[in-house]
Parts: sequence; structure tokens; C-alpha cells
Amino acid sequence: MKLNKTSKMVYMSLLVSMALILSLIERMIPTPFVAPGAKLGLANLIIIISVYTLDNYKESFLVLFLRIFLATLLGGSVSSLLYSVTGGILSFIITVIVKELGGKHVSVIGVSASAAVFHNVGQLLAASLILNNSSIFLYLPLLSITGIITGIFIGLSANYILNHLKTLPYFKYAKVK
Repeated sequence: MKLNKTSKMVYMSLLVSMALILSLIERMIPTPFVAPGAKLGLANLIIIISVYTLDNYKESFLVLFLRIFLATLLGGSVSSLLYSVTGGILSFIITVIVKELGGKHVSVIGVSASAAVFHNVGQLLAASLILNNSSIFLYLPLLSITGIITGIFIGLSANYILNHLKTLPYFKYAKVK
């Protein structure tokens, strides 16, 4: 997508605000999952969209960082910041790697599912370091199953949105599979 500087700043601001709103809404939803702390990852929908619509990954990373920072300011804690940062950064790295290496063989859904699993790995890594106990990784299989399911849901949603964005002139050449 080629936007002028002001339009890009407005678009990125909209992405950050949408991710922040989804993050705050998700915080209000009680977690009915078997796995304590498991969430849907609604804000990751916007991060996936940013990866596929912005010109470079630095801009998408900025959207992620601003969302995490602002969500923490609006009701998070130091521990939630640590979990969000480690999960978010590892998830973002995996998103970029899978998208680049998978090329046309991995869909948005596959990218999202792998990102969701590694978000959980990042959070468990943070918990392991904080608690100084690596046995917390025994929780990974349950979180991975939950992550795959929620990642598929987010990937399907992102795929739907990206396909509709392609009908707009600015997104005509978006890198959507």
C-alpha cells in the first residue's frame, strides 16, 4: 500500500486504536476456557492486518508496541506488560518468519495460528523467568491447543477483512494471499 506520510500516520493510528479497543473489550470478557489466562487474542487480528497491509514490518511492530503500551497504561500491571511484551514480540517474529518463508504456501490463517501458539510460548517463557521454574512449560500442550483454535478464528476473521479491504483503492495491491 502506498500512502502519503499523513495518510499512513492516520491509518496506523486507526490500527492502534482498533487494537487497543479490542484489547480492552477482551479484558472485560470472562475467560470460560479450561486454561487459566487463555484469551481469544482479538487485538492480534489488527496486528495480522497491519502485517499484510503496511509497507514494512517496522510499521507493524510499532502498531503492536503502541497497543501493548497503551493497554498497559489503561489498566494493566507490570506483570501483564511483561507477559504481553514477551508474547507479542515472539508472536510477531514468528508471524514475519512464517509469512516470509511460507510464501504462497501458508495462508493468513496459518500465519495467525502459528503466531497464537508462539504468543503462548512467549508468555510461558516470561512466567518461567519470573517464577524461576521451567515446569510451567508443562502447561504448553493445553495452551497450544487453545492457541491453535483461537489463531484459526483470528486468521479466518483477518482473511475475511483483508479480502474486503482489497476492494478499496488504497489496498488494491495489499500483499494478501
